[in-house]
Amino acid sequence: MTPFVNTVVVGGGQAGLAVSHYLTDHAINHVVLEQADRPADAWRNRRWDSFTPNTPRWQSRVPGVRYGDDDPDGFMPKHEVVAHLDELARRLPVRTRARVTNIRRYGGNGCYVIKTSEGETISAHNVVVATGLYQSPKIPALAQDLPSHIKQLHSDTYRNPDQLLPGAVLVVGSAQSGAQIAEELYESGRKVYLATGRAGRTPRRYRGKDANWWFARMGQYDRKVSELPSPKAKFSGKPHISGTKGGHTINLQQFARDGVTLLGRLAGVEGDIVRLKGDLHDNLATADRAEAEFVKAVDSYVASTGMSAPAEALPLLREGFDQGILMELDLAAAGITNVIWATGYDWTPRSAN
Repeated sequence: MTPFVNTVVVGGGQAGLAVSHYLTDHAINHVVLEQADRPADAWRNRRWDSFTPNTPRWQSRVPGVRYGDDDPDGFMPKHEVVAHLDELARRLPVRTRARVTNIRRYGGNGCYVIKTSEGETISAHNVVVATGLYQSPKIPALAQDLPSHIKQLHSDTYRNPDQLLPGAVLVVGSAQSGAQIAEELYESGRKVYLATGRAGRTPRRYRGKDANWWFARMGQYDRKVSELPSPKAKFSGKPHISGTKGGHTINLQQFARDGVTLLGRLAGVEGDIVRLKGDLHDNLATADRAEAEFVKAVDSYVASTGMSAPAEALPLLREGFDQGILMELDLAAAGITNVIWATGYDWTPRSAN
């Protein structure tokens, strides 16, 4: 006989566990099906060792787990996030190594039939798919043209500097992941080349408060898609910012001051020669402009509300503009033996018959 539950939750990550918590609170019969050996697989196995959420604890809480109330503005390292999710999962009906292979409606009774890789069939009134939109690492096709001796990793599989071959590193992509990995690498003593993109920059703190506090106070997180500049803005890249070291600002201009060679976007590869676009200074200007717009918005909000917030002038760095624009990079001459692709993820839709 096919077992029946009210709700099947597909995916035992942060979203799936949160859904399960509230279903449990309402005494709704359900099961969470997770394909990995343990819940929270992405946090556990698909983040680098020093990864820290960019959101402070007050904004990163998982329901049903107690947090250190003495440090709501601090940032949780990866291991703390995993520990909280494990604590939550132990109280929930989570089944691991249960990969869902098929979901289909059954006749006209409004039920779903869910099949797993183990050949099990489950019936349910409701199905919640909590598998995330972007799961497949995206690597540009030109990666195939790099010399075979170059070690290539996506940010999904990067863990720490010791994982790399001796030599310099080319990091491709300067949004949050690429910028944070590049910072870790050059601070570990590596020579780093960073191919930049159009990600903006937000100061970690401004006028006495964290940037995310300001965004929440000004209602940025409450906006509907219809209120954005365009529907695509919902998926726009996140600004440079970091939760590591207690939370700090990431600035590509500071990278240049610290010895990182900044580049434009990649245009092609021919043997040891990487061809580059000449957009470096435009990319730097985009990041600077995003910070200036943030500052202007906060200043206007403080003035309009009359709230008390100490005035502050952020440092104006220009070292990135002082670097010449390279149109090509000789990997061998630069001693580059590693390439890290911080180029995001693809959404791979899965059909449910």
